[in-house]
Amino acid sequence: MEEKEKKKKQKHKHPNHQNQKSSEPSFKPSSDVKGIRFGTQFIVKSFTVRRATPLQLIRLLCLAPSDHHLFPSTTAFIPTNFTILAHHAWHTLTLGLGTKKSKVLIFVFESESLKSAVDRLWPPEIPLGEVNRKLIRGLSGCEMARFKFRKGCITFYVYAVRRANVIGFLCADDLRILLQSVVALKDFLDHTAMLALPNQRSISYSSQPVAMAH
Repeated sequence: MEEKEKKKKQKHKHPNHQNQKSSEPSFKPSSDVKGIRFGTQFIVKSFTVRRATPLQLIRLLCLAPSDHHLFPSTTAFIPTNFTILAHHAWHTLTLGLGTKKSKVLIFVFESESLKSAVDRLWPPEIPLGEVNRKLIRGLSGCEMARFKFRKGCITFYVYAVRRANVIGFLCADDLRILLQSVVALKDFLDHTAMLALPNQRSISYSSQPVAMAH
């Protein structure tokens, strides 16, 4: 009888324990963290993303530059003009079977110095098929926590990056604001707005989004 009561108590404690853990970022070695996924759409691996400017990231997240700093510890990659057009062409050629969804990558580093060191190693533009090998697995000596959000035609991958064997995350405020901003975004109905101005100097989303369940 005593053993049964102990097991019942353990069952009641277990969910609370899980919730406490899930509220904190789960860091793993860069070699073990999940990368970006493609499913069966292998052609998407040849599509490219490029490094975004701080202002472009702010606009993409619908934040006012006057109200928020420009995330000096963050590096983001957004779809290139080629990728946006290629998605639409692929969708048309496959009679609607090819995906039109693009990917946005956001890396939040534990410090500006780590970001600067990594930025010198990373290329300004890269095919999506090489992201896992060069940007994620290539960061030896680092740990990452991965977050994924689907927002209509754009899937956001957010990675918190810190050096291995470090406790905590120095830029936790930046990470929190970024995650909250992505969660608050409405669904992107169409990403052709990224082509609004030359060199993608303006990024916006539809003013009439569609609700989406997660």
